[in-house]
Amino acid sequence: MTRGHMTVTRKGRLVLTSLVLTLGAATGCADNTPAPIPRTTQPTDATSEPTPSEPASEAQGGDGGPEAVGTLVDRLEVPWGVDFLPDGAAVVTERMTGRVLQVTPDGTLSRLGAITATVPQGEAGLLGVAVSPDFASDRTLFFYVTSSTDNRVVKAELGGSEQSGFELGEPTVVLDGIPAGFIHDGGRIAFGPDGYLYVTTGETGNPELAQDPDSLAGKILRITADGAPAPGNPEPDSPVWSLGHRNVQGLAWDDAGRLWASEFGDSTWDELNLVEKGGNYGWPEVEGTGGGPEYVDPALVWPVEEASPSGLAYADGHLWMAGLRGQRLWRIRVSDGGRASRPTAFFTEDYGRLRTVVASPDGDLWLTTSNQDGRGEPTTADDRIIVIRP
Repeated sequence: MTRGHMTVTRKGRLVLTSLVLTLGAATGCADNTPAPIPRTTQPTDATSEPTPSEPASEAQGGDGGPEAVGTLVDRLEVPWGVDFLPDGAAVVTERMTGRVLQVTPDGTLSRLGAITATVPQGEAGLLGVAVSPDFASDRTLFFYVTSSTDNRVVKAELGGSEQSGFELGEPTVVLDGIPAGFIHDGGRIAFGPDGYLYVTTGETGNPELAQDPDSLAGKILRITADGAPAPGNPEPDSPVWSLGHRNVQGLAWDDAGRLWASEFGDSTWDELNLVEKGGNYGWPEVEGTGGGPEYVDPALVWPVEEASPSGLAYADGHLWMAGLRGQRLWRIRVSDGGRASRPTAFFTEDYGRLRTVVASPDGDLWLTTSNQDGRGEPTTADDRIIVIRP
């Protein structure tokens, strides 16, 4: 049904929502994976610029910061991937249900179809989505999905029209054989400025896979739209772009074309990494900084209770990183030379667990909650997509 209403945030503030078309109340699904062990640290000064070895902490003081415009859609069930079509509408995936949805900038929600091969378990299911850079001609969407045997990238054409309604076609496999597990499945996919598809994979709870060059687990992959290793990869016959990752959950490119990735740590440090071709990011030999010259140190680190980073976006000269356990949106300045600094937190505990943040074509940020995933405390409005003005 279509309705307008006021949404109350977790701190009691009222936010005016736009008209919303919902598909019915979502139901939660238990996820029994234990949370990382908390660690106590002292916050850094709000005006300091942490070195890679320092913890990036919630900044204090009076920063006007971004504005929460309102809730665009609500009552979703664990929205995970978000990417935009050329007309400004977004394609949204639901991890547990396998549904593929369309959300327009005015809050109209419709169902495009479902990836029926989805086998949700733990942190797995229907995860990332990427719109083809040639969508105007090929009408193709790409998805990262957990099947009964593996994690895989599939693609499907979006048929129909605005008048007749859009409908997702039958998926075909682009890349399979990515190890799957109850935890650490990666799942973010995005087309880079070079036109190739970047795919993040987790080590599925088997840390040694992250250092195994023959395994697709614990890596960032770079492939063509047909699933072949992209030209210019470190090894011509391998899709691996970088290795030594525990569980990368976010990808974003800045204005200079540099690739950044947000990554879950274990029990001490979460990471923001500047991704280099062929770089080894150290897991499981090192968590955080100080692993030696053979490993790439992270650009910034956070105590796990302040982040558990997921989605990552670039807008307004900053990286924006969504925090699950941290329940906040981090803004990170990026200098012209590629230095990440001044992490500042916003909306702490206002909306609960924050999964995905993406920059919309009109310059806003779309931020999804993840309170129906078995680890949050959902309200009657969860899960939501919230519009943020940077």
